[in-house]
Amino acid sequence: MERKNAIEIKDLTKTYGKKRGVTHISLSVEEGDIFGFLGPNGAGKSTTIRSMLGLLRFQEGEVRILQSDAVKQQTEVLRQVGYMPSETMFYPTMKAKDVIRFAAKVRNLDCTREAERLCRILEVDGEKKIEELSLGNRKKISIVCAMQHNPRLLIFDEPTSGLDPLMQEAFFQLLMEYNKQGCTCFLSSHVLSEVESYCKNAAIIKEGKIIKTDTVSNLSKSNMRRVFVRANGQEKEFVYTGDMKELIHKLDGMEVEDVLIREPSLEELFMHYYE
Repeated sequence: MERKNAIEIKDLTKTYGKKRGVTHISLSVEEGDIFGFLGPNGAGKSTTIRSMLGLLRFQEGEVRILQSDAVKQQTEVLRQVGYMPSETMFYPTMKAKDVIRFAAKVRNLDCTREAERLCRILEVDGEKKIEELSLGNRKKISIVCAMQHNPRLLIFDEPTSGLDPLMQEAFFQLLMEYNKQGCTCFLSSHVLSEVESYCKNAAIIKEGKIIKTDTVSNLSKSNMRRVFVRANGQEKEFVYTGDMKELIHKLDGMEVEDVLIREPSLEELFMHYYE
């Protein structure tokens, strides 16, 4: 049975006057996928996401989420989506538990059981006021608010910034759990190891434009190699993208004491795409 797309974006363009936004963004995400949206800060990740959800009015393009028009059927779309923005803003004097309950009430849902489970896993102190919490603890509340209603689509914008390593691991275990239950996940990140470890497919965005979309496995493949050579008493390390026979020919005749040729990391490839 052919899977439908949870997200379809065609030629999305959003500009801020003379300032760059995003230009002709096109991508699709299959239902059940964990999709990585890669790019450094300022590349256009948040603008794309906010436009997708109708939180920003874009000038050109079309966005369909869960087979519905994201503009014309925004209320229906948002009912089925869990969204965590990169920067979370809550009423500072509210207790954490009241913020979480309020987020469920807005949806006319009782999410008490799932919210309690998530708070237990993420070690959320529901009695503390928002103004008393660190960035990481506010992030955890935002994760609970996004997940507690068991949405069909989760959209996370830089979710792990501010979380300690143990909480990052707990977050991804929850993400994998929801995904196994059929939830599609769209993960915006500049942390390459996260995308490499958990995402099946990914898009790389640069200066408001998609420059590459593929499986994470294919993105990691390249004819680029990192070469370490110790020859003639000197050590050299460099990136090589040419023919391997030519490299071996160049090394022939040198007094090579040691040579190591390895595939680049996703981080090195990512920097290569950005050069």
